[in-house]
Amino acid sequence: MIRREFMIKTAIIGGTVISGCTLRDVSKNREGDGMDVRDGESKITQDSDGRVYIIKTSSRKEGISQLLSQFSLDDLKGRDVAVKANYNSADPFPATTHPETIEEIFKILKNYTDSITLAERSGMGDTGSVLSEMGAAEIAGRYGVRIVNLEKEIEWVRIDADHWKKGFLFSGIFYSSDHIIQTCCLKTHRFGGHFTMSLKNSVGMVARYWNGYDYMAELHSSPNQRKMIAEINLAYTPFAVIMDAIEGFSEGGPESGKLIKPQLMIAGKDRVAVDAAGVALLRIFGTTPEVSRGRVFEQEQIKRAAELGIGVGSPEEIDIIPLNEEAEDIAEKIRKELHA
Repeated sequence: MIRREFMIKTAIIGGTVISGCTLRDVSKNREGDGMDVRDGESKITQDSDGRVYIIKTSSRKEGISQLLSQFSLDDLKGRDVAVKANYNSADPFPATTHPETIEEIFKILKNYTDSITLAERSGMGDTGSVLSEMGAAEIAGRYGVRIVNLEKEIEWVRIDADHWKKGFLFSGIFYSSDHIIQTCCLKTHRFGGHFTMSLKNSVGMVARYWNGYDYMAELHSSPNQRKMIAEINLAYTPFAVIMDAIEGFSEGGPESGKLIKPQLMIAGKDRVAVDAAGVALLRIFGTTPEVSRGRVFEQEQIKRAAELGIGVGSPEEIDIIPLNEEAEDIAEKIRKELHA
């Protein structure tokens, strides 16, 4: 079997080992912490799928409809679907998910299931206020979507990983759902992440505090921040990732920055492939020294995620697929940048 399959399937008694990350048993219902913390193990359940779909459009309705038509949506019928959007702050797109994006995703999902949950933890604001100010709460209400504020959630799954001192607590909502749809933005990140796309968007699935410990303070102060971001992604496998790159931040970020307008929407199952395409796109438009440095697969988030078998391991495994004629030129530029 290929290297990534071996890493995913290697197991020992008492834990699962994935490229140096040991996911150990932990105690449940620790008295006095008010939270249910249960055992965790890797949720990487599929072989890498390096197909990345790209459509050139200014219409989110058209873009998301075309992108999601590439996935086996019938697999969602009657299933519990959790949606992770990007509501890190109460700042307009591309800092946060555009209202049209989240509405179109809900509209399509409602054709397949009534069990839809939008779960979120904001990093730069009160989560409830952010969801309200950005229109997400109102849109969710119209489509009968349940909202879970992860600042108030008490069900968590503890997962230990190499670069987390105490492991991290991953949302039980996402860990237990049948399928996860993730939608992210195209942005750089000036607080150490270098870029914030699908891998970094997973930080909002992790608890900030537990038993007096600040997991986000550890993350953002660590020299291993980008490796830690990648390791969070061991906790789940998405059904689909949709990146709204109609606009983006090529510098600054995550809440504000230098605006670019690629007029693209991008999707795939593989977070490494999607983020690699996003990094290539930022480079094409001109971006920060940190994002421009080295080969795309030498970017620390991407490199660590590839090592862990979270996604593809090289540019050769990525297939950039334009869905309309207008996207063919930029698709070719992304291919060239990935191999540069």
